Amino acid sequence: MIRGRGKRAAAVRGRRLAAIASLPVLPLAWFVALQEHPPWMPGVYLAYLLVVIVVPGTMFWRRLTGGTGWFAADVVLGTAFGLAVEALIYPIGMLFDMPFAALLMPALAFGMWRALPRWTQPERPTPWWSTAGVMVAVGFAAAWFVRVGSQLVPLNGASALRTNTDAPHNLALASELTHHFPPRIPYADGEWLTSHWAAYNHIASSHWITRVPLDVLTDRMVPFAWILLTVLGAAAVGMVLTGRAVAAPIAAGLTVAAGDLVPWPWAVSDRVFADGPFSLGQLTNPPQAFSTVLLLPLMAVTALLLRRKPDQTRGQLLRLYVAAGVLIAALALTKATTLPVYATGLAAAWIYLTVRAGRLNLRALALGIGVAAAYAVTFFLVLQGSSSSVQFDPAASFDHLADRMGGGSAVPVIAVVVVLGWVMPAVGALLIKRRVRRDPMPVFLLFGFGAAIAGASLLYDEGQTQLFFIRTGFIYGVLLATWGLGSLKGRQYYVAAIALAIGAAAIYWGRHQSDSSCTSTNCFGQGVAVALAIALLGLGVFGLVLRGSRRTWAVIAVAILLGTTVSPTVASVRKFATSPLTEYDSIAPGGIEAARFIRRNSGSDDRIATNLHCHRARASHCLTGSYWIAGYAERRVLVQGWAYQSRVDDTYPAGVQGSYWDQEKLRLNDAVFSDPTRESLETLRTKYGVQWLLLDERVSAPPKNLDRLTELRFQLGSVRVYQLYPPPPENPFPSPTGSPSQTPGSPTPGSPSSSSPTSSSPTGSVPSSPTSSTPTFPTSSVPTSSFPTSSTPTTPFPTQQSSTPPGTPVP
Repeated sequence: MIRGRGKRAAAVRGRRLAAIASLPVLPLAWFVALQEHPPWMPGVYLAYLLVVIVVPGTMFWRRLTGGTGWFAADVVLGTAFGLAVEALIYPIGMLFDMPFAALLMPALAFGMWRALPRWTQPERPTPWWSTAGVMVAVGFAAAWFVRVGSQLVPLNGASALRTNTDAPHNLALASELTHHFPPRIPYADGEWLTSHWAAYNHIASSHWITRVPLDVLTDRMVPFAWILLTVLGAAAVGMVLTGRAVAAPIAAGLTVAAGDLVPWPWAVSDRVFADGPFSLGQLTNPPQAFSTVLLLPLMAVTALLLRRKPDQTRGQLLRLYVAAGVLIAALALTKATTLPVYATGLAAAWIYLTVRAGRLNLRALALGIGVAAAYAVTFFLVLQGSSSSVQFDPAASFDHLADRMGGGSAVPVIAVVVVLGWVMPAVGALLIKRRVRRDPMPVFLLFGFGAAIAGASLLYDEGQTQLFFIRTGFIYGVLLATWGLGSLKGRQYYVAAIALAIGAAAIYWGRHQSDSSCTSTNCFGQGVAVALAIALLGLGVFGLVLRGSRRTWAVIAVAILLGTTVSPTVASVRKFATSPLTEYDSIAPGGIEAARFIRRNSGSDDRIATNLHCHRARASHCLTGSYWIAGYAERRVLVQGWAYQSRVDDTYPAGVQGSYWDQEKLRLNDAVFSDPTRESLETLRTKYGVQWLLLDERVSAPPKNLDRLTELRFQLGSVRVYQLYPPPPENPFPSPTGSPSQTPGSPTPGSPSSSSPTSSSPTGSVPSSPTSSTPTFPTSSVPTSSFPTSSTPTTPFPTQQSSTPPGTPVP
């Protein structure tokens, strides 16, 4: 007996060691995926996450919710909760000129930990195989990011100049939230930013504290961190919903491998129809990715609230509401498509609980009121009541896809195929067995998932923003499938694994029957028909071989259908391995260096004027989606671009962009670069606060008198940077009038302080230093090669002639 106990103890120790041994996969995956950057960058950001987000967030989560019973799940959900707290604290700190406000989170968490009485659920150990399975999914995510994700937005080299509109747009908004609050439109300064901006709070806060450059955070570290948190968060919520540790590796695996039937060869080229954390829309849209991270702990809190426990006190209930309120408030500021989907599922759960109990369910009702209040406050205060461009137009999403493929008559078939793919992950609900009649969460997930599909199918926007509904619904489908597969027992898992392989093989063969250039009804549907025929054949053969019960037949059928979601996802991931670059330089050669020069030598309130408005210089069809100056300079631009609906390509419909709202300002701005006068420059400087001019020679040649009226400070490629100063006094040597005379050689009163930074803002890896001897006003006799700079000499750069002949600005 003693020997048997010793063997069992040794086995337990071995399993714990195996679980601990798998944990280093997480930091290893982090550094491997970010290997293109200096080691200090991923290291300092990881330290920031641990000290400022993970530890305080876990303390907040455990004290407010009592925990889930699994410490590992609490750490993951607590990290997401910490990000929500940071998203709410950062703007408050900015209002009081405290950009480092997130550093207060450890102290706040410790104070709450000591103030509130202890409340935790009974702890349950996480098996080693569960942790190891999740780490396998993490390793797959890291490998994918190295191969695909990190290649989508080039940061250096010639490819960085051919970027799409999304990356500069995100960088511009992150720059605005870094230096200003409340935020304005940084690339068209003058209007308030009436869009959801909470996702950029984390980027800005991280930039202030870690000094990692904004472009590295926006396009590399933060997207990868949110992908990992989505994988880990799905695993944690899967455990909460099912009450079983086996749900963790299932949820993590489905998050990285499962998807839908949409990416057929004739549809995958559209890109916008792919969902999941590995889709292009997730990587180039920080609000969407951040909303998924925040939605997962909100689902866990909802489960803890709606699953009534008899021993729960009012104080504990109040803490759960506080946790839910923080997450709802952060979500309301993050993405417009998330809370409607959540609210629909919550309403269905409330009706289910009310009807079943025969009395009004106050818990779900209170949550619903909180969602409505958060949405109303966001609409009136943040969005300022701006009308949405999304309209009720059933099937317009499928009309759009049919028009692209030239198969307008095949819209019904395309709609059936696409919706069938969206619905497929929900078949996992058929296997849910545990406590279904008493548990409102399956109802919550099913109706939330249905709302996401309905939103993408019935609504339409020229910029295809309605498809973010289905991207939000992706995690609902994953959790439904996880709950179903997590309800299996014993040998049923072996049966399900073989059935999943049959489904993957069926869809793989079906895809090969679908021509990438098909335009007929038969072509659009034949791939699905072939795949389903193979799936049915596999179901029949495998079921007859096993001769199992009805439950076994159900397991085989559901697992085969879930397997059909794997192969298209792999194919779409392979499709995204090529960067969606433009065929031209959307960023001017030398433009990134010029913008960074302005950043190093200016204050955060300095403004820039430019002659560049179009995404493609001198284009016959001007796409006013140019944002890169505001992004790389981290300064507001008077008028650069004004197309709000950013897309991953240049196929902008006419309705997405309109004329600039202040034509007088636009005319003044453009006149400065075509026929500048002392009066127009002075109006630009005094009325609109412009201190810098950035001229792109691809748009127009520099006017002859611009060098005489301003000071050329930087020149590289096709870009010139000028600085504006007050005009010299009419009588530079006035006679004494009794007032103290100005010391010779001192700066002219009222001259801008742009030669030395006016605020201690982070500037990435290049520190800012003041220019020591800038003249008080420009003279035409001063050569550009003698202009002083902050720390890096800019004058030796040769002037590079553009291949595009100079011309007039594009209207």
